[in-house]
Amino acid sequence: MPPPPLFNISRRRFLHTGASSFALSQLGAYGLDLVNQKPRRVGLIGAGWYGKSDVFRLTQVAPVEVVSVCDVDKNMLNGAADLISQRQKSGKKPRLYSDYRKMLAEKDLDLVLIGSPDHWHALQMIAAVESGADVYVQKPISVDIAEGEAMLAAARKHQRVVQVGTQRKSTPHLIEAKKQVVESGLLGKIGHVELCCYFHMRANGNPGVEPAPDFLDYEMWTGPAPLRPYDGLPHRRWWRTFMEYGNGIVGDMCVHMFDTTRWMLGLGWPKRISSAGGIFVDKDGKSNISDTQSANFEYDDLTVSWQHRTWGPPADPDYPWALFIYGEKGVLKASTMRADFIPNDKNAKPLHFDCVFEKDKFPEDLTEKDIELNAAPATRLHMLDFIAAVDKRSRPVADIEQGHISTASCILANLAMQTGRPLSYDPAARQIIGDKEANKLLRRPYRQPWERPEAG
Repeated sequence: MPPPPLFNISRRRFLHTGASSFALSQLGAYGLDLVNQKPRRVGLIGAGWYGKSDVFRLTQVAPVEVVSVCDVDKNMLNGAADLISQRQKSGKKPRLYSDYRKMLAEKDLDLVLIGSPDHWHALQMIAAVESGADVYVQKPISVDIAEGEAMLAAARKHQRVVQVGTQRKSTPHLIEAKKQVVESGLLGKIGHVELCCYFHMRANGNPGVEPAPDFLDYEMWTGPAPLRPYDGLPHRRWWRTFMEYGNGIVGDMCVHMFDTTRWMLGLGWPKRISSAGGIFVDKDGKSNISDTQSANFEYDDLTVSWQHRTWGPPADPDYPWALFIYGEKGVLKASTMRADFIPNDKNAKPLHFDCVFEKDKFPEDLTEKDIELNAAPATRLHMLDFIAAVDKRSRPVADIEQGHISTASCILANLAMQTGRPLSYDPAARQIIGDKEANKLLRRPYRQPWERPEAG
C-alpha cells in the first residue's frame, strides 16, 4: 500500500500544527477566523503551472472547496483535477470545463482564480465579477491599457474584490526590508531606483508548423488574440515569446519589480515614460519580444529605470532580477531571494534579509512539481490578504487599481519604444497626452467573434 499523500492537510491541522509559520502568524493581523468559516467554493481558470500553484497555496491557508476547473487542454485539465482531489479535504474531483463562460454561468462560485495567459485575463476577470465572484487574477492584468481600464471599472461596478498576483507585496523579507529600511528613513532622501532582469528566459526557436493535437482546443486557446500557425504546445514560456499574447519581459518581469517599488515608496502613476531596445543578439528564432530593453519611469524628484538582457551575465550575480533603491545614506538591494541595506557610512550597520521558506510547515511543497519554493510563503500570505479583503469587503494589498497602474506603465514603456518617443498617460481622461498616434495603440484589435470590454 502506498504511503498516504502529504496533501490532505485539513484546516484544523493547519491551524494547530503550523503555529510557528509566517503565514499562520499573520492570521491575527488579517483578522481571520478560519476555523469557523464555511468552505468557500472556488473555480480555477487556467490549470497550467501557475494556475495550479495558486490554487494549491490557497488550499493550504483557507477552508475552500475547488468545485470547478477550466482549461482548453484536456490533458492539463484532467491532471489538475487529479492533483486537486488529492489536496482537498473532501477528496472530491472538481467539475471540468473547456469554456470558462459555461463554468461561470453556473453562478455558484465564491472565488475565481485566473491563471490563463495574459491575453485572456481581461475577458475572464470581467466575466467572473459579473457572475458574482471575487477574483484573484495573475499579473500582468491585461495586454493593453484599455483592457485594464475596463477591468478596474467592472470590479468597482460589481463591487467585487480583485487581488492581482503581484505577491512581492506579501513577500516576508521584503515586508521587513520596507519597514526597517525604507519606512525607518535609513536611506535618507531617495532619488533613483534601478530595476533589472538578466535571466536567459526568452524562448527562441524555429519549430515547424503542425496540426494542433486533439486534446488542445487551439482556437479557444487563442481567443481574442491573433491566430498564429500552431507550432507546438504554447504552455510554459513559448507563448510569452510573442507580443501577440503579452508584453514581453517588460510585461512579465518588470511589472513585479516596478509594482514592488511603487509599494515600497508610495508611488502612483509616473509622469512620463520612455524606452528603447529591440532584438539585438538572439535574432535567429521566431521570438518577437525584445532581448534587450531599457525604460525610464519619471516622477517628481525621482527616476525609476529598468533594464533587461536575455543574454550575457547579470550586473550583480547576487541580484539578477532585482530592484536597487538609492538614497543619500545608502542603497537597498532587494530580490525574491534576499535583501541587503548597504549604508554609505562605514560605521553604520548593514542589514541583511533572507528569504523565508516554510518547508517544515508545508512538507507537501517538497513534492510539488515545478514549485517555486521561495515564492510559496509569499503567495500564501497574498491569499490570506485576499480572503481578509473578501471578508471585510475592502481593498486587498494588490488591488486591481494598483495592478492596473503597474501593468499599464509597463505597457506604456513598450509603446514608447514602439513610437520612439516619451509618453505621458492621463488616467482620468484615459488618454496619452497630446499624441494621437500613440492613443491608437491603447487598444489592440480583437479577433472575431470576440468583443472588447469597455470601461464605459
